[in-house]
Amino acid sequence: MLPADTVIDEVRHPPWLFYAAGALALAVIVIVVLGMTVARGQGAAIDRAIMLAMRPPSIVDAAQSHGGFRQVMIDITALGGGTVLTIIVSSTAGFLAMRRHWLTLGLVLGGTISGSLAVGMIKTLVGRPRPSVIDHLVDAWSASFPSGHAANSATIYLTLALLLMQIVEQRMVRWYLIGVAVLLVTAIGVSRVYLGVHWPSDVLAGWSFGTLWALAWWSLGGWIRLRRAQGLPLLP
Repeated sequence: MLPADTVIDEVRHPPWLFYAAGALALAVIVIVVLGMTVARGQGAAIDRAIMLAMRPPSIVDAAQSHGGFRQVMIDITALGGGTVLTIIVSSTAGFLAMRRHWLTLGLVLGGTISGSLAVGMIKTLVGRPRPSVIDHLVDAWSASFPSGHAANSATIYLTLALLLMQIVEQRMVRWYLIGVAVLLVTAIGVSRVYLGVHWPSDVLAGWSFGTLWALAWWSLGGWIRLRRAQGLPLLP
């Protein structure tokens, strides 16, 4: 009998460990290149122009109105905060444990925790100051690059969606999971720029890193499942 984490359908998922290693390597390259770019002051004009374009008078007036756009953005950005993400990961972990999906549980915890730690280290190494082009509508204290909300939300929501897709048989449910994850990640990143606490390049770096990190763990999961389905050992 195959383990609870294994479904016949999963052979359609990436079977090669090379995909996982390649995605992780590309994540590091992307973040290093973007970090060097912002450290040299390149791209600052584009960053500034985008931030100013996101606060035209019509939107500012709406944000100042009762229950306006500002509160919507604050609510959306909270979905990428540490508290909400911790609750989501913990809840998902509990569900997977009750269903005895131990492999998926290990991959979810490994991917989300390692990704969050990596983002914190990169922030410390780059040390980019927060933008001061427009007013900050929420408080932010850590370094700016990469956006922790963008990176962590991409890492966690996409990792959860991609790994859960490997144990869900219905095609429409799979597409629903990935669609919701992409929508959340995009909205959270845009909210960080609108609220004035991140440069657009911070968000782009966060999206890129988080997406590649999630794909790496998805590929690793696909490789492990295929090996298990074939009755092969994980190590030579």
